[in-house]
Formats: sequence, structure tokens, C-alpha cells
Amino acid sequence: MSIDTEYARYMAQQLASYDIAPMQTRISRSQSNYKARLDAVAKLESALRTFRDAMRDIKGGTTGSMVVNKASFSSEGYATATVGSKAVAGNYQFFVEQLASAHQVAISGIQDGDVSAQGSLDLMVGSEGFSVSLSDADTDGDGTLSLAELASAINGATANTGVRATLVRSNGNVSLVLTSEKTGADHAIGVATSGTNPADTVFHDALANRQQLSEARDAKVRLGGEGGMLLTNSGNTFDELIDGVTLTFTRAHAAGDSPLSLEVGQDNTAMQDKARKFVSAVNALLSSVASLTASGGETTSRGALAGDAGTRAIQSQVNRILRETFAGQRLTDFGVTAGRNGLLTLDTAAFEKAVASNPEGLDKLFASKGGMLESLDKTVQIYTSSTNGVLANRKESLNAQLKRLDQQSTQLDQQYERYYTRYLRQYTSMMQIMASMEQTQGMF
Repeated sequence: MSIDTEYARYMAQQLASYDIAPMQTRISRSQSNYKARLDAVAKLESALRTFRDAMRDIKGGTTGSMVVNKASFSSEGYATATVGSKAVAGNYQFFVEQLASAHQVAISGIQDGDVSAQGSLDLMVGSEGFSVSLSDADTDGDGTLSLAELASAINGATANTGVRATLVRSNGNVSLVLTSEKTGADHAIGVATSGTNPADTVFHDALANRQQLSEARDAKVRLGGEGGMLLTNSGNTFDELIDGVTLTFTRAHAAGDSPLSLEVGQDNTAMQDKARKFVSAVNALLSSVASLTASGGETTSRGALAGDAGTRAIQSQVNRILRETFAGQRLTDFGVTAGRNGLLTLDTAAFEKAVASNPEGLDKLFASKGGMLESLDKTVQIYTSSTNGVLANRKESLNAQLKRLDQQSTQLDQQYERYYTRYLRQYTSMMQIMASMEQTQGMF
């Protein structure tokens, strides 16, 4: 009788697998459980981060507000407005006499070689000035300056107080154009020389006869119409011209034109949109938590975090904040209520009525320091912090458990090999004995 090695290996595999099966099943079940929990924690963390981002977006930053005002103009093209939450509702008339402009001059008639590399070109912008050394500007060292070298020296001067130099070409002629970086009458450009070559008459004449392309002017706007109160500014943007309103004028009126009418008031659509985003963000978070912690039943699946007290605590803390009073204001005061399932609904008519009568209360409730949005943000931050957050620690713990299970799985593989080797040796030995006995029996 020959030894059937394949049969021996098969039996060794079966017996070794049978010996480790209970432990293998336990490890596999534990791995599946921990991976499901880890995946659920990741989903919960993602839901919390999305919720936190939504809260910050609704508030609009540390100085944000739930109150949104808007500006409406009677005509397009004359102005744009930035309206803050503190703007006072009202109607205003503006007549734009002139827009602010930057000073710009052109120096023409100079050819390369007309300017000697000695002395300095002195430039003033309003009351501030700086000088350009003509010898230092002579980069090629030929003793004279090209207009390109002069423009480069002006733009590269470390003490430049706000002048940009450009070259303009037309029919073979090149002009040096100087432009003030700032608008307004106080930023006019002045040009002079010191210690230059007296023989450079073309250069000096060109400076003396420079052409003004654009006047340095302040913006002039009249409040109340063409004959109203004069308002001036070095630029076309009037910061806080009216409390909470910044206006940028873009077009001047002609004499006799109708003034520009500006109406400032609440933007109910934008505020309702913020309220809807809040309700949607809260409901999305609570629905996610409910799904992950669901007990399950005949028609529903059991959540991976069912019975998890830590996850339920998130739901409880959020619901507690939603029921709190902030500076005497509650969600219900602004038409936001919770149903039996805990999800929020917004009564837009009640919200609009409440905001119209108490816009400050809306900010006190949501956007004030220590208000609802900040409280929700801080609560979520406890869980989502990447360094010491509750969920970060939770994921670390679950990963540690999975790592231990991987180690146990590796050890179990090693144990399987030992069992297999032992059973293979025993079966091989047994089959050798049986073969020997059969051979002996044949002799008789």
C-alpha cells in the first residue's frame, strides 16, 4: 500500500481548520463589528463637520449677523452699495457732481540720449516726495538715460511714494507717462530736478511742458439732490457714508439730471434663506445621528452605534441648546418649532413678522457672543477637534482594537500552521503504520 500524501494533507487541513474555527469566527465577527463602528464614527464626524461649517457660514464669521439689509437704487450704473446689518432703513437722494480721479501727466519729446546720467529727478505726490538718482538709473553705463531706464528707476525706487511710470508709443514717438496710484486732489504729482546737466535743455523743456492727462480730483457728491449738502472724498468709495452703508460711485450726473435714489431696508428673502439653512443643517445632523443609533426592527436596520451613549449625548446636547433662551430670545419666538420626531420646521410668515418687529432679537438669539450658533459650534468642536476631540479619540481606540485583532489573526495563522504540521505528521505516520501492517498481513 502506497501513502496517499494528498489525503494526509487534506485531513490535516480539515482538522487544523476545525481547531481554530471558533477563534477565527470570533475574530472575524469582532473585526466586522469594529470596522462598522469605525465607519459609523467617520460618518458621524463628517456630519458634525458639515453642520459646523453650515453654522459658521450662516453667521458669516466672527463679526457676522443674521440680519441682512439691502440697498435698491432708482437707476443703474451710478453706484454700488455694501450694506451692513446695522444699517438704518431709509431713503436717500444723491447727486454725483464729479468722480474722483488720479493725477496723470505725460512727458513727451525726449529721445534716448537727451538725459545725462547726473543729478536726480525729484517727484512729489501731494506732500510726500522721493528722488531718483540719474547716475544709478544708467544701468548700461553709457552716460545717458533711455526712457526705459528712467521709467524702470522710478518704479523701482524704494522710497517711491505712489507714482507709476509707463511708456506710451505712437508713430515712433515715445512718451513717459506718470500716474498717481491714489485718486484725489491731495495726490497730485510734482516733477523737478536737482543737479542735472544744464545742457539737457530738451529734457528740462519736456518736464516744464508736461501735459496733464487727468486732473487730481476729489469725488463730489451732494446729499439731497443737485443743490443739497456737499460731500467730498479722495476716492469714489465713501465708507460708512450712512451708518452701516458704504457707497462706491461709478458715474457722474449731468446738470439737471434726476438724483440717484437709494432705499435701504431689510432683505427678508436673504434672512429667510439663512433661517432655512439653519433648520436644514440641524435636521440633517439629527437625522444622521438617529440613523446611526437606530434600534432597528422588522423593517429597519439596526444602526452601527445603537445603544452608544456618547453618540446619543450629541443629540441631547444639540436639542438642549435648541431649547435654550439666549438674551431673552428663543427659536419659537421666530417661528422655528420642533415636531414629535425632534426635527425643526420654519413658519416663514411668523419669522418675517418677528424679524420686522425685533431684528436685534434675531441677532441676539443666533449671532451674538455666546448665542445659539456659537454654542452649537463649541459643542461640535468638542467632538470634531483633530487633536483631542471625542471622535478622534474614539477612532484611535477602534483602530487600536482592530490592530490587536490583526495581531490575534496573525497568531491564529501561526497556530494553524502548527496544528497543520502536527496533524500532517500524525496522519503520515498513521498511514505508514497501516501500510506496514497491510504488508505484514500479506505475508501470512
